[in-house]
Amino acid sequence: MTGEHIYRATTIWTGASKGATTSYDAYSREHIVAIDGKLCLVGSADPTFRGNPALHNPEDLLVSALSACHMLSYLALCARAGIRVVSYVDEVMGRMAPSEGKVRFTEVTLRPRVTIELGDNLEQAQALHQAAHETCFIANSVAFPVRHEPIAVHTSDIEEEEFDMIREFA
Repeated sequence: MTGEHIYRATTIWTGASKGATTSYDAYSREHIVAIDGKLCLVGSADPTFRGNPALHNPEDLLVSALSACHMLSYLALCARAGIRVVSYVDEVMGRMAPSEGKVRFTEVTLRPRVTIELGDNLEQAQALHQAAHETCFIANSVAFPVRHEPIAVHTSDIEEEEFDMIREFA
């Protein structure tokens, strides 16, 4: 990447239609994130902070942004290295806890399970996760550790039920 890139979004509190912020318990946390030319994202606070559990919250979006950025960096590196990735599933987990007098993310752990074509180099596929971590823009922007515990397997090692799970989301 060369040069500066600018990203813009507009966050609109939609909860105002349900009442003003008369007390901490009384107002809605629902909002919309609008980005020109894209679908709006409806969000809320984490249920711990009185949000709607059915909606995405900023904490969800932070851990998913780290996961997606790592995945996209990894896929690009594999494509350039001639490693044919046929599936990628990451079960990411972020930990938020009190630290230095503030509540903050203390770590995020990525657990990508990658399936590559039989005959491609598993060792290289595994090693490219470190390179992806080093090039991930989002991971480079946060002040907490982003760990990764990747697993790479060949297509012959994947169970049919895993392919079914992948197809379900595709």
